[in-house]
Amino acid sequence: MNQYSVQPIKPVEATPWILEKHYAKRMPTISHAFGLYRGVELCGVVTYGVPASPFLCIGVCGPEHKDIVLELNRLCLMDGIPNGASFLVARSLKMLPCPTVVVSYADTAMGHVGYIYQAANFLFTGTTKERTDMAAGDGKHSRHHKGDPEDRVSRSAKHRYVYFVGTKTQKQALSAALRYQVEPYPKGESKRYDAGGHVPTQPLLFPALNEEWTV
Repeated sequence: MNQYSVQPIKPVEATPWILEKHYAKRMPTISHAFGLYRGVELCGVVTYGVPASPFLCIGVCGPEHKDIVLELNRLCLMDGIPNGASFLVARSLKMLPCPTVVVSYADTAMGHVGYIYQAANFLFTGTTKERTDMAAGDGKHSRHHKGDPEDRVSRSAKHRYVYFVGTKTQKQALSAALRYQVEPYPKGESKRYDAGGHVPTQPLLFPALNEEWTV
C-alpha cells in the first residue's frame, strides 16, 4: 500500500461515491469523511457520523459518553485494491478526534461478515436481531417514517463492531464503560457488494490544502 495515502475530504466529495457505489443509495449524516488516494487519484471513501438512534449513543458506553459516539456509516472503494478497505479504515480512525467511540455494522443480508473491521482490531459485540420498522419511502431512513404502523419494512440482522479512539488511558476508560459483551469474531463466506455505478475521479492536486476545496 506504499502508493496509497488517506486524506480528510469534504462530505460533498464523498457524495457521488455513496450515491453511486454504496448499496444503500442514501446519504447518511456525515461528521468526518476521508478519501483513499493512489497518488492524486481518489479511489475510495469512508464516512463517520452521529448515529441515527440516540439509544445507540447511550447504549454503547452509557449516557456519560453519548456525545462522543460516531458510526462508520459508509465505505466505498474502487475494485482491484487488495487490502484497500482495511487500510482506509485503519488510517482514518487515527484521524478522528480523541476520545471517540466508533460503532459500525456488517449487514448479514448483504453477505457481510465484517472482516474489514476485524482486520482493524474492532471489538465484535454481537449481532442485532431481525425486525421490522415503519416504512419511510424514497430510500429514507426509518426515522423518517410515514407514520403508518401497518406499512412496515424488514430490517436485517447486522454484526455490530466497536472501536475506541484515544490515548491508552482513554481507551481503558471506554473499555470499562462498554455495555456490550465482547464476543469472538464471526466467520463465514463474505460477499463484496458493489452497486456498479461509475464515479468520476477527482484528483488531489494539493493534499495539504484539500480541506479548503469545494466541488
